Amino acid sequence: MKTQREKSVRRAQRTRNRLRKFANGRPRLSVYRSSKNIYAQIIDDAAGKTLVSASSLEEVALKEHKKSWDTKAAEIVGKLIAERAVKEGVKDVVFDRGGYIYHGRVKALAEAAREGGLNF
Repeated sequence: MKTQREKSVRRAQRTRNRLRKFANGRPRLSVYRSSKNIYAQIIDDAAGKTLVSASSLEEVALKEHKKSWDTKAAEIVGKLIAERAVKEGVKDVVFDRGGYIYHGRVKALAEAAREGGLNF
């Protein structure tokens, strides 16, 4: 029997393998969601580098909203990652939800990133 951790890693790998087929050289917007925070980073898989990142732990995010674990914090992180990516010249990305269901905080981050100027 597989442990919960092994199952979640397998789900994340399944989504990443599928994204690689459809990426066409676009960077990947990867989301990690813990119980108290949410993190996002845009990764160039060809070069193996992180281009930009944002999290709900940053002072900019905490200044706008004190709680780092709700959907409002996820929206702030989505806006932050979008504005930083546009500043770096990245517009088109592939959204990697990392095995999480597209619901709640993950959905809020994605929609805020779209509003901020990212295309996926």
